[in-house]
Amino acid sequence: MTISNDSKFQPEGPMMKDLKDTSVSKDSNAWIDGSLIQELKDKLRGSTVLTPDSEGYAESIKRWSDAVEKRAGIVVYVRSAEDISTCILFCRQNSVDFVVCGGKHSSSGASSSEGGLVIDLGHMRGVKVDPETKTLRVQGGCIWKDVDEAAAPYGLAMVGGTVNHTGVGGLTLGGGYGWLSGRHGLTIDGLLEVEIILADGSIKRASKTEYPDLFWAICGAGHSFGAVSEFVFQAHEQANEIWAGQIVFDPAENLEAIVSFANHLAIVTDGDSGMAMALGPPPFLPGPGIVTTLFYNGPQSKAEELFKPLLDLPAIKKDYGMRPYATMNSILNFAVEYGGRKCTKGASAITPLSPLFIQNLLQDLSLFHRKVPNCRRSMINIEIFSPEKWCSVPRDATSFFNRGRYQNVVIGPYWEDPAYDGESREWARNIARKFRLEIDWRKEFFGDKMADQDIREYGNYDGKLEPYIQSSISVLNTGCETGTGASSHVIFGSNYDRLVEIKAKYDPADTFNKDYAFKSAAKAAIPAPEELSKPAAENVQFRGQSILASVTGAASPMSTVTLQPIGIVR
Repeated sequence: MTISNDSKFQPEGPMMKDLKDTSVSKDSNAWIDGSLIQELKDKLRGSTVLTPDSEGYAESIKRWSDAVEKRAGIVVYVRSAEDISTCILFCRQNSVDFVVCGGKHSSSGASSSEGGLVIDLGHMRGVKVDPETKTLRVQGGCIWKDVDEAAAPYGLAMVGGTVNHTGVGGLTLGGGYGWLSGRHGLTIDGLLEVEIILADGSIKRASKTEYPDLFWAICGAGHSFGAVSEFVFQAHEQANEIWAGQIVFDPAENLEAIVSFANHLAIVTDGDSGMAMALGPPPFLPGPGIVTTLFYNGPQSKAEELFKPLLDLPAIKKDYGMRPYATMNSILNFAVEYGGRKCTKGASAITPLSPLFIQNLLQDLSLFHRKVPNCRRSMINIEIFSPEKWCSVPRDATSFFNRGRYQNVVIGPYWEDPAYDGESREWARNIARKFRLEIDWRKEFFGDKMADQDIREYGNYDGKLEPYIQSSISVLNTGCETGTGASSHVIFGSNYDRLVEIKAKYDPADTFNKDYAFKSAAKAAIPAPEELSKPAAENVQFRGQSILASVTGAASPMSTVTLQPIGIVR
């Protein structure tokens, strides 16, 4: 079936009639009955439908973080854009909460649904390589392992994150940094075209020449505009092997020298080298250690010359050498596998890094270990890449705003006991605040030029769900506050207002709103921060429907407002 850019796919039957407000979905699984399930099955074309009593259901609701696993009412493993459209329209017609998931890495719970419908792209993992044009046609359910391994035989590669079981969709729609970013910029800088299903069920192909405003929004804020069933990328030549590895250090012996080298690399890198400096204890150390992951896109001789100051330091463990690029994105997999309770929070750092500041972070980790049981896998990871390539693209060229001469940080607490969910997430937020305070302090008291720039955060690292709606949405769906995210204003800066306009054009009902909030729809739907501080229970008017909200105070992590958004791709 060929779908033109101006056409709308319309499933059989009256699916487009009387689309209902899905912002308040039916509770738990009460809406499910046999006739409704059969109605959906009859409209799908080859997709698999699972309910809680189906074989394979338990596996289908597993997520990267156990802390955000929810019991969906229905899971649909879709196989086409048409079936994605059918599911979206079915949910809107029946006021059913839905999410769209790919790699299932979201730690805010935005790719899970309690009692709603999950549109799972996991059976759409095809990659087609065109060696003549050096382009990759990637289905929306792919993980980066699929892309790395499909492109490698042709001597090609994409900027694809630093962990290969991350979903292509979630990373791309939020911008996308990776080991090749120093040389090639962001994932979206190589994105040529997408096939996207919008809230009205229409299937569009968007690019710089077709629906350019929508494509601009997709490149950074795409989670909030639709479900992407296919990406087309311009790949990069990568015929040579790369040099990479890891070195584990005891910070008591080498802290200043490690930090000094990281600062040196930030200055001298030409884009072909990079480093991740993770603060966190290896299993064979009693306290926090430093694990450096090293990358060089070139021969071993040049790599070892560049990294010599680090290689010469005494270390607990050293493991490095030449390897195919396709394996680089698996080098950190062991540290961030699926399962266990965990989340992420983003921050930014400027160089030169202060050894004293890094020492304080290590102390914060030690205190966290003492306070929260079984959290020793927690880490603070500081990336060191050349920012020149991504800064060569203007901040208003795409909706993605986080292009600056600073480095990304991901804060990742791990824990086991649900009783520590809130405390662990708050620890991550506090560490992020320390990075911001360090920047502000250096600007205010030392006139640091690196601090005197508009420094934002990388949204893909940020756990999503804005502070003023976390307690309302997350607590409803999971019983705990799941998000750690910064506001959309922080993530998108001066691009925010244009995103509001495009959101109003393509998703006026705010159907896809489990990620970033844009005031065109959300302003009337989400209480202002001062409203959440009111202590009394009250009736809140939410898109025309009255629901009882018990607000226990904005300072409480268990504040509750019964609001239900829909739709997100992760």
